[in-house]
Amino acid sequence: MNAIEFDNVGKLYHLGQVGTGTLSHDLNRWWQTRILRREDPYLKIGETNDRSTKGNSDFVWALKDISFNVAEGEVVGIIGKNGAGKSTLLKLLSRVTSPTTGEIRARGRIASLLEVGTGFHQEMTGRENIYMNGSIMGMTRAEINRKLDEIVDFAGVERYLDTPVKRYSSGMTVRLGFAVAAFLEPEILVVDEVLAVGDAEFQKKAIGKMQDVSSGEGRTVLFVSHNMAAVRSLCQRGVILEDGKMVYDGLIGDAVDNYLERCRTDIFDGVPADRDIEGKRAYIEKFDICDENGDACQDISFTEPLSCSLSVRATEDLNLSVRVTVFDVNENRVLSLDSRDIGRFFRLRAGGSAIISCKTESSLEIRPGRYHVNVSIRQGSILLDYIPNACCFDVKEDDFWGSGRYDREYMPIVLKKHIWEEEVI
Repeated sequence: MNAIEFDNVGKLYHLGQVGTGTLSHDLNRWWQTRILRREDPYLKIGETNDRSTKGNSDFVWALKDISFNVAEGEVVGIIGKNGAGKSTLLKLLSRVTSPTTGEIRARGRIASLLEVGTGFHQEMTGRENIYMNGSIMGMTRAEINRKLDEIVDFAGVERYLDTPVKRYSSGMTVRLGFAVAAFLEPEILVVDEVLAVGDAEFQKKAIGKMQDVSSGEGRTVLFVSHNMAAVRSLCQRGVILEDGKMVYDGLIGDAVDNYLERCRTDIFDGVPADRDIEGKRAYIEKFDICDENGDACQDISFTEPLSCSLSVRATEDLNLSVRVTVFDVNENRVLSLDSRDIGRFFRLRAGGSAIISCKTESSLEIRPGRYHVNVSIRQGSILLDYIPNACCFDVKEDDFWGSGRYDREYMPIVLKKHIWEEEVI
């Protein structure tokens, strides 16, 4: 049985204005949509939610034509870039706002963690907020009493339980909010990227709890995150949103791979040409992963060294260092090349530029797959410029061992040549 059904759901926003602009238009919209069950007469003008360009209309579709079902006990990851419509989708499901078109059907109580402090009254204490949220979900005081100790213990806020929530840090608020949402036994748990506010230990606890809620208790979870490692470990299925539309729905591994493939051209396209460099003492103009001839490339073998090149321009005399960091698709830091580590600094004159290159002394020796690179320049401990996702490259499959053996499933991130010896006793 389906726990959630999205049926041709759309959400239209009129930029800079609430309502249609006039009372007569608002009444006409209400009559047409609510009474006659017709399409909104003021939706004739609209366009895709592409934030990178200035549109010609004041109407923007945050979501359009979204249709998919979520089965009971299923854990679904909602994936997409910023502005793709992920949070809007969860807000519609949580009834924070209403869809402009279509219908959402959900069976069971929904507990949502959408933003820091969602559902909390800032003047009330943590204890009072727990009881208030439980009451909103239809729980009796006795039921909440039975869960209170678990909530407080998981959130780690016992000392501040009777302190107004407005005095909590964002991390404390998130911990308590998640504990309330997870332990008050909702049939559907909705969690947005807000977990990123918590520390690494809490994120691990939260993901473990969501796994328990889904697999152990058979509850349904919708999870939004930019952390692909968390999405892979928690979810069974992935839905990709792009410019307000659903562009992929499938197994989580395939969904993450599909998303990263889309990102290859969308976000791993080098140093942005139109970025703001005003006031920077030095900035990165270009960055490339290079082949053995020094030409820019996107494919290298794990039997080859890693080579990169960047162009830097200075607006004043500087002595700077460079750091290049390589991440895998799960955001694990695989490799860091920092000129400070070997005492290497680069002197640039005001108005001058330099091409700085780096090459590992030995072969790359990391498993085949897709990797992306962040690059930064510093003067001492001062960050001068930073380019996240400066480029993306693929490590090609090759006969690394020289034996013809290739086992992707058990292949670690780092590969090392090794020697086995035997002494017969």
